[in-house]
Amino acid sequence: MRTVFFDIDTQLDFVSPAGALYAPGAERVIAVVARLNRHAASSGIVLVSTTDAHAENDAEFAQWPPHCVAGTLGQRKPQATLIEKAAVAPNRDALPDTAGAAQIIVEKQTVDVFETRTIAPLLERLGADRFVVYGVVTEVCVWHAARGLLRLGKPVTIATDAVQALRPEAGERALAELRAAGATLATISEVLSGELRP
Repeated sequence: MRTVFFDIDTQLDFVSPAGALYAPGAERVIAVVARLNRHAASSGIVLVSTTDAHAENDAEFAQWPPHCVAGTLGQRKPQATLIEKAAVAPNRDALPDTAGAAQIIVEKQTVDVFETRTIAPLLERLGADRFVVYGVVTEVCVWHAARGLLRLGKPVTIATDAVQALRPEAGERALAELRAAGATLATISEVLSGELRP
């Protein structure tokens, strides 16, 4: 079976206390996400990292405070979560060459990565059988990504100690909904135990 790791929106505006849309406590996931990302790279598991890449006047800012504006410091991922040999996939029709990339960074402008033009062709190219999902924030972008993957009918595991909610109660509800929809909830130690291989 081919596994793909999904690192959702671990960007400075979300995980740094100085970030524009900081999820309280999210800085704790940086080291865990970095560990999962390094495990993927060393194990030959494809790593897909989603990132918001907003314009300064993005329509999403009617609902959320401005954040992750393309090219700003807040839009960047923490250095520890980046893997050498990364390929960036902007939200446009032409999917870039991802051959040989250990990390594929999918840029998006909405909370749902499945609203991008790149995700469907990328997933088809990757041909994954199962997915491990983690990142921020649990009840928004992580929820949307996991729900979209579950709709494909493939196994989805949420690494529960590598996610962070904006509101704890909402995060707990989101995880319960995902489990009810068929997702498996696992700790990072369970994910890294050797049961999940490419």
